[in-house]
Amino acid sequence: MSEDGEFRKEFPTLNRELKENTTKTYRIDGVRTMSEESESTKSEKSAFEPDVVDYIRRCDTMSQAMEIVEFLLKQNEITSPQAKEIKSQLNTEGLRSFGAKKEKDHYLHHGVGEE
Repeated sequence: MSEDGEFRKEFPTLNRELKENTTKTYRIDGVRTMSEESESTKSEKSAFEPDVVDYIRRCDTMSQAMEIVEFLLKQNEITSPQAKEIKSQLNTEGLRSFGAKKEKDHYLHHGVGEE
């Protein structure tokens, strides 16, 4: 069977959408690559405690984000290797690589466990 035939058989709906040009486009605001540490402990905590990523997602500028990282490092809330990794991600992938901006009262409107 040809590759085209296999594709049609495996993905009939997608094949139809492509032929009819009715595919949809979705915007992705950001990619959170440092989520393992943040997500793993949230369900275990009884009270919500923001982490470095939560603070960064409230920033408007790179300088604000860098200031947050430096502050949390001085407070021993993150380690030096973590700070270096976060700064590297900020410099290479940008501020919104940690996720979309969280506005004021985000948790009042969306809840603690929701993005």
